[in-house]
Amino acid sequence: MTRKNFFATVTATAIAAMLGFGALPASANQVNITQYGWANGAGGSQTGTQNRITIQQHGARNGAVATQNGYNNLSVIGQQGYRNTATTTQYGANNSAGIAQFGANHTAAISQTGSSNVAAGVQVGNHCSANVAQTGTGNVAAFVQSC
Repeated sequence: MTRKNFFATVTATAIAAMLGFGALPASANQVNITQYGWANGAGGSQTGTQNRITIQQHGARNGAVATQNGYNNLSVIGQQGYRNTATTTQYGANNSAGIAQFGANHTAAISQTGSSNVAAGVQVGNHCSANVAQTGTGNVAAFVQSC
């Protein structure tokens, strides 16, 4: 093997290794978005490691935004009918936020700053509104409405 071939082989192997290992590291953040219907919008941002966002919407004109900054945070937003709006904001570690909704014209917001906080949700009928803000460690909140 010539010196030129040796360096070409080493370079190709190094690039293949970087692409293989860099494609999905164990500390990667995850975003899963499923939307049916029409005119639904979803967005968000993640900074840190092992954060997870799942958004499913269906229906029409639903909007969801999830923001995560930290480590091992989980945000799940549902929705189903139409004109529902949901936001989750998480700063810290090991926080869990969920929102569900179902009917129409619901608004829900969950904000978590700290660690190991849990906030749930649901809402069901029409025109419900919920706002949960958690600061600190180990807070638990649940809301269920029927509106």
